[in-house]
Order: sequence, then C-alpha cells, then structure tokens
Amino acid sequence: MDASTLSDQQIGRTIQLYLVDGNPDGLVIASLYGWTGSIIVARNATLPQLLKRPEAKRTGVYLLYGPDPEDDLKGRAYIGEADAIDERLPRSAGERGFWELAAIITTSDESLTKAHVRYLEAELLRLTKQAGRVTLDNSQTPDTERRHLPEADKANMFGFLKNIETILPVVGFDLLKPRARAKTRASKSQPTFVIEQKSGVTASMIEVEGEYLVKKGSLATKDAGYAHNSSYGTLRQNLIEKGRLVVDGEFYRFADDTSFKSPSAAAAVVLDRSSNGRYEWKLKGTKRTYDDWQKERSEAET
Repeated sequence: MDASTLSDQQIGRTIQLYLVDGNPDGLVIASLYGWTGSIIVARNATLPQLLKRPEAKRTGVYLLYGPDPEDDLKGRAYIGEADAIDERLPRSAGERGFWELAAIITTSDESLTKAHVRYLEAELLRLTKQAGRVTLDNSQTPDTERRHLPEADKANMFGFLKNIETILPVVGFDLLKPRARAKTRASKSQPTFVIEQKSGVTASMIEVEGEYLVKKGSLATKDAGYAHNSSYGTLRQNLIEKGRLVVDGEFYRFADDTSFKSPSAAAAVVLDRSSNGRYEWKLKGTKRTYDDWQKERSEAET
C-alpha cells in the first residue's frame, strides 16, 4: 500500500486499555501504541487509588467530569493542571459534587514541564468551550496565546492534544467531541427519518456520527398528559425550560437542531410518551422503520 492510498482512507489506531485490578469499574490506564503519554481514569470510589499511583505525583493535567445538575442535556467538566497532581486534585474534587469520572494526563518519561501543562490546560479549555457539549466549571479560562512555548514545543503539544482527543471519548469523556450539526455534517445522501401523525405532529431526524439529530422546525405533541409516565419526561421539560422546545399553537416546535443519544429518546420527546424509536421513526417517503433501514444497511455492508 503506497502513501497516496493511505492518505485516501481513514487509518485505524490501537488504544491500549489496562484494567489495573482486572475490574472494569476500577482504575483504567489508556494509551496509544508508541505514545509516552497516558490517561488514567478513576471513579469516586477509586480516586484514593489513583492518588497513590506514581503518575499522580508528576506534572500533568487532570479532569473532573459528570452530568450537569443544572442541564440534563449537557455534561459538566473541570480542567486543571499541577506540578504534583496528587496535591491539587483532591481539593478540586472535594469542592465539586457533580463529577463521576476523574482522569489524570501525564507521561511515562516525565517529559511534561510546567509550561507544557499550562499550555495543554488552556488548549483543553478552549477546545471544550468550542465543542459546546459540556458546561465548564472553571471560573477562569486562560488564553492559550499567553501560555508561551517555543515553536517546536507547540508542535509537539499539538500531537499530544490529538492523542488526548482520540482517547478521551473511549474512556467516557465526551467534552472535546463537537456537537452534531446538520448544516455542516449532513449531505444529500444522508437519510432522513420522520414521525408523522394524524394530529399534525411532524418531525424529521437524521443520524450524525452516532447521535440522533431532530431537525429545527420539527413539531412535538403538547399537553398529551403522558410525561409523568415517561422516563424522558425530565429531558423534555428541560428542553422546554431551555427554550429548545417552544409553543407553536397546539404543538411544541424545535427551535434548534437538537441531538439525542438514541432514536427512542428523540421519539419520546416528540410524542410525549415512552417510545421505541427504532419503530416510530420511518425512512422518509417509505414505510420502512429505522430498524428496517439499519438491518438492510448492515446486510449490504457484509
């Protein structure tokens, strides 16, 4: 395979996940083949174990991540840096109750300097803010341009950041992943799924990079009276309170493209009741369900 062939296709990467005590709920060390960096992930219960590890005594960056208690549609994150992570992380974790996952980012050869991690912290804050997927719990967001690094070091940190971006979603941190956007990601070949009811409710949805995007202008049932029976009732109410679902006569209307983690969550919000989105959503112009379409696509690819 020559270089031109390689440039025309996506190249796979190997992420190494090491379960420190053999338990998937315990400490996890994630790295890439040939990379000196590593990301160690802990939960609330395993934070003391993380702080005892030699990596926690090094210079590095740390993250706290969990659901946003003020917005069901977002996560919440805190990003920090320290000369010795084990001295700073416990205080940051103790001051915040939202987090479910903690991670430290260091190198095996201790090559990260104070200047490096201050630059990485500023870039991670910038990228997180740019992605718009989580609420940042940081009171200050330093400007990367004020974090001076030699040109060669900046180039090295660019590669370091790319590796972090690759690993974080795999270990449960979605803060750097941009929100799915129909205008920039959808194409003419992108299939559209619809819900159409005799009541007048009509909604359109597309699948974008593993998320389910209900299109702006879609209509949702209003005052159906089923919200208290639906596990998605809180999510729907949150959308109303945030102005993402607005009153439009006898319906609600989506004021923006809105992403969901499953087709069922999207259907439940549209219909105001528990729904199996795999069957509620139909391929536009046909009677084929999302489930039918997905099975056909899977068979065509084998």
